[in-house]
Amino acid sequence: METTYHAVILAIGPLPEIEAVLDDGYTLHQVGQLDAIQEGVRQYDAKLILVDLVSIGPKTGIAACRQLKDDPATAEVPLVMLANSETLKHRLSAYEAGCDDYLVRSDLDEMKPRLDRVLFNKVANDQLKVQLKHANEMAFIAMSDTSDLGVNIQFLLDVNTCNNLDELGMRLFQALKSYGINCSLQIRSRFVVKNMEANGMAKELEAALLMECRDQGRYVDFGKRSIMNYGSVSILVKNMPVDDRNKYGAIKDNVFSLLQGAHARTMALDNLYSLEIEGQLVRRLVSSMRGLMASVDDSYQLVMRDIANVVEGMAEGVESSLQFLGMDEQQERAIQNIMEQGVADTSKVFNEGIRIDDGLSVVLDKINRAIGSGHGDMKELTRLLELLPSVVE
Repeated sequence: METTYHAVILAIGPLPEIEAVLDDGYTLHQVGQLDAIQEGVRQYDAKLILVDLVSIGPKTGIAACRQLKDDPATAEVPLVMLANSETLKHRLSAYEAGCDDYLVRSDLDEMKPRLDRVLFNKVANDQLKVQLKHANEMAFIAMSDTSDLGVNIQFLLDVNTCNNLDELGMRLFQALKSYGINCSLQIRSRFVVKNMEANGMAKELEAALLMECRDQGRYVDFGKRSIMNYGSVSILVKNMPVDDRNKYGAIKDNVFSLLQGAHARTMALDNLYSLEIEGQLVRRLVSSMRGLMASVDDSYQLVMRDIANVVEGMAEGVESSLQFLGMDEQQERAIQNIMEQGVADTSKVFNEGIRIDDGLSVVLDKINRAIGSGHGDMKELTRLLELLPSVVE
């Protein structure tokens, strides 16, 4: 079944020949006043407007066309002008007035095909506008996604330069600002819990909610608010666009990658802090050991000297007493050899203790060079590992 289109024609007097030509495919509604055209278009959902210059006059017809194109109610409806003759001047006037076509009334055979083409062009243009609108929307979405991706990549690049949780939080707020969301932030490191707001001090209620919901899943939605959790980082979004499902989903997907990056940096900062604490501990242990060894060394040397003095005194006493013991020369020589050997052995032990002390001092010096600056020197650490005995588990 062929579709019938409604058309409104501004004309005075009967139009039997035009009605007959357009009877197949068109329902023609004739009006005599300009104001009636808008009502006819609205009432019949007319797809076409005709203006008959033959019956209403060229000046009136041209003025009517201009008014119809200026009126939002009829501006998008195709407009065709009917006239007695077709000259370049007339066609230019019709085109300038906003007409889509200019027809001669006497050329009845050409009228319907020309009107059909006007309507088909209108349908094609409308479809093109819809496609263009859809393409623009898709392009906008693509641009938004690209922009969001750029924000996330920049954050992941910048986050590696953050040296503390305060700086990390500010970087995260800068990235979240591009999504147009208002957030509260909580970062839970192994050493401290940091609650932050983009524009002020932390709020107790938000901080309590974030702490209580940290283990309630990736997303906790309530009203227009959402809590997003990932590892050590949680945010409370206070203006989630729940009415816009596309934007709502995009925020959840894109912001989640920001939380992953913030969590990774939090873990890295924890590890760096742990290493710093461990380094300080080792440095203090080395310093304490050095002081202790110095004290032990002093005491050890005093003891060794005292032992040596005692042995030498004993040797001198024995030697001075030999002449009164009634021993023969061979016996005296044997006892003297024993005493001399005792003094030599004592000196050997004393020298061995000094050698061990020097070796320990060398080890302590290597430990100090390896970790003394606060950053482990890999070459020095490797030499130190080679020097120390392996640990057997």
